[in-house]
Amino acid sequence: MTISVGRARMTFTDRHGGVSTGPYSSRNLGGLVGDDPEAVAANRARTAAELGLAGLVFLRQVHGADVAYVTAPFTGDAPPLDGSVTDRPGLGLAVLGADCAPVLVADPVAGVVGAAHSGRPGTLAGVAGNLVAEMARRGAEPSRCVAVIGPAACGRCYEVPEAMREEGAARVPETWSTTSWGTPALDLRAGIAAQLVKAGVGEVRHDDRCTIESEELFSHRRERVTGRFAGIVWLT
Repeated sequence: MTISVGRARMTFTDRHGGVSTGPYSSRNLGGLVGDDPEAVAANRARTAAELGLAGLVFLRQVHGADVAYVTAPFTGDAPPLDGSVTDRPGLGLAVLGADCAPVLVADPVAGVVGAAHSGRPGTLAGVAGNLVAEMARRGAEPSRCVAVIGPAACGRCYEVPEAMREEGAARVPETWSTTSWGTPALDLRAGIAAQLVKAGVGEVRHDDRCTIESEELFSHRRERVTGRFAGIVWLT
């Protein structure tokens, strides 16, 4: 399903409709998880073509908080980044996930969009806020922005040690959670939503699917060796 926000479009892929095999079956878009590079390239090309995009920007995600402005796909090895921003129509910004949250943001009036990969370290480091700040530097007005937080490990399933929950809550209080079976957990989606609101984003939406519970999505926690789906945002 593609979400339309003015001239901006947002979508989240699933694991179906590609050419990868084995644990990566079948639309794996992650290039650093052990899959055949030719299959990954074919899946990426197919995804771009289906969305009508001239190109897709993929990052070398490192669980950090760095965000960059981009105007074209990277040639060769992508730099270590966890977020990207563009104002170029037809250029898709992709972030990969398999329990971490893809965060997509758009100001359709200014014609600026951004995408961030926000796992536990990135959420605690504030990558979502950095994304909004970089968009503002490119002319976006945060109060006009619409953000969509994509599928991720939910707060009922994302079990962590008690010390990790305490560390997360000390930095982002909204992440404090408990699993459905009563053990310590983190709620990344709640933490990211709070960060986006603090950054001034006018509307925050959710794709509430839990990657651990939803078999149509890749989940590292559920499967360990697996592929990656993508959140993608672009301007028409």
